[in-house]
Amino acid sequence: MKFSEDYAIGTNVIRSFTENTIDVNSQTYSNSLIVGNNLLIADWGIKHIDELTPENWQELVQHKPEVILIGTGKSLTFPHPSSYATAIELGIGVEFMDSGACCRTYNVLVSEDRVVIAGIIL
Repeated sequence: MKFSEDYAIGTNVIRSFTENTIDVNSQTYSNSLIVGNNLLIADWGIKHIDELTPENWQELVQHKPEVILIGTGKSLTFPHPSSYATAIELGIGVEFMDSGACCRTYNVLVSEDRVVIAGIIL
């Protein structure tokens, strides 16, 4: 699926998504990644939602986003709430959705100038 909105220069935008690839700012990635307004970690190392640990959440919350989106792959899967308790305790919104929906939601929030981080599992 291709996306086509324009955003501020320097903002990471997801241009397209398939089940096996994500295009961020015209660079194609074929592995799970973390993307934020001005943050890109190109190899997140997570292959399944069950691999998320409190340490992975620490990596996400350290950037102080308003919202953390987690794309759980082809289908929506919820991790155990204890894994993301850190984010909730800090008042950071957390949303889980399939990875395609995560990409679309990320772009909408970025276009609204929200501080968002998306962890997208391929």
